Amino acid sequence: MASGVNSIDWNQFGRFYDRNSDNRVIRSCGPAVKCQRCIAPTDKKSALVPVGSMKGELKNLDTEVPSDAEFSPSDEENETDDLSIISSGDNQRDKQANGTGKSLSSGLFGVFRGLVGSKTLTSETLEAPLDKMREHLIGKNVAAEVADELCSSVELKLKGKTVGSFSTIASSVRSAMEESLTTILSPKKRIDMLRDAQARARDGSGRPYVVTFCGVNGVGKSTNLAKICFWLIENGLRVLIAGCDTFRAGAVEQLKTHCRALNALHPPKNGAVMVQLYEKGYGKDAAAIAQEAINYAKSAKFDVVLVDTAGRMQDNEPLMRALAKLMSVNSPDLVLFVGEALVGNEATDQLLKFNRALADHATNAAARTIDAIVLTKFDTIDDKVGACVSMTHSTGQPILFVGTGQTYTDLKVLNVNAVVNALLRP
Repeated sequence: MASGVNSIDWNQFGRFYDRNSDNRVIRSCGPAVKCQRCIAPTDKKSALVPVGSMKGELKNLDTEVPSDAEFSPSDEENETDDLSIISSGDNQRDKQANGTGKSLSSGLFGVFRGLVGSKTLTSETLEAPLDKMREHLIGKNVAAEVADELCSSVELKLKGKTVGSFSTIASSVRSAMEESLTTILSPKKRIDMLRDAQARARDGSGRPYVVTFCGVNGVGKSTNLAKICFWLIENGLRVLIAGCDTFRAGAVEQLKTHCRALNALHPPKNGAVMVQLYEKGYGKDAAAIAQEAINYAKSAKFDVVLVDTAGRMQDNEPLMRALAKLMSVNSPDLVLFVGEALVGNEATDQLLKFNRALADHATNAAARTIDAIVLTKFDTIDDKVGACVSMTHSTGQPILFVGTGQTYTDLKVLNVNAVVNALLRP
C-alpha cells in the first residue's frame, strides 16, 4: 500500500479507491475485469492507477518535440546534400528555429529551400512554394480559405527580402505562421470559466454560474461535461448537473454514473455533496427542466449548473427550436458547442449551422448563440489539427477546451505553439 494510504474501498459501482488520511481518493481504477488498464487482477493493489489532480488553471496542450537522436546520420547527410549551400552550423540552427529538432528541409519548410541564395523575393518566385505550402496545410485539415490566409501572411513576410541562409527563411515562415494563428486562435473576448464561476460564487447574488452544452449526436457532450465538472470540483466549486437530454435512452443513467464516481472522488464537505444530478426522466420539456434545476441550485447553494442537452443534427428544425427555447428561457452565462476533431472541417459546418439556427429560432430579440468550443477526441487526429483553426476562423469563437482521452483529467487548453508545431510537421 502506498505511503499515507489509510484504506482501500470497493464501492457499489465497481471501482477500487485508495484514500489518504484526509479521506481523499488518491488512486482508483475501473472494475476488476479485462480492460486496457488491468486484466483480472487478483488483489486490490494491482488494480490501482493514478487519478491525478486538476487544481488551478488547466494545462496547455503541447506537442512532443523529438530529439536530434531520433534522426539517423544518413538522414542528416541526405538533407545536407540537398542544401549544400547551408553549412553544418546553419543546419543545427535550422533545427532550433523550427522547434521540432528535425532539419528544416523536411516538412513545410522544405518547399522554400529553392529560394535560398536567390535574388530579391517577388510574388512570382514565391508562387510555386506557396502553392505547395497551401497543399500541405489543406492536407492537415485546414480549410482552403484559412490556408490562403496563412499563405498570404507568409508572402508578406518574405516578399522583398533576399535570403542568404535557410535558417533566415525558416524563421520568417514560422514567425508569419505564429502571428496569423495567434490572431485566429485568440478569443475576441475574454472567457475564463473558472474565474467567472468563482467570482459568481463570491458576489452574493445567489444565482449559480450556468453553462449549457450543445452539439450533434455522439461527440462526447456528457463525457466532457463530466471532465469539466471534475475540474470545477477540484477547485472547490459545488456543481449541479441538469439532465436535459430527455430523448436519448440511457442519457440520465450515464450522468448518474458520473455523479456517483465524482462524489466518490470528492467526499461531501460539511455534509454537502460536491456534485448532484437534477433530472425528471425522459420525454419532458428540456427548457422547463433547466429552469427548475437553476432554481433548485439557488436554494441548495450550488455554485455552478452544467446543463446537458440532447444531441441533435444542425438541420433538425424541431430540435433546434427546442434548444433555442432553452437558451432564451434560461439565459446561460456560457454556451459551449461540443464538436469532435475527428470529423475535420465537417465540425465547422455544424458549428456555423448551429449558430444560425439558434439565431433564427430565438424567442426574444437578444438571440443567445454559441460562446466557445469544446473540441473532443483530439488525441485521435495525430497532427491534422487544421479543423480547430478553421472553426475559430469561420466563427470567431475560441476553442476553450480540448478533450484528449477517456479519464476525467484528460482535458487541456489549446495553445498556438502546439498548433504551429503540428502544422509544420512533414
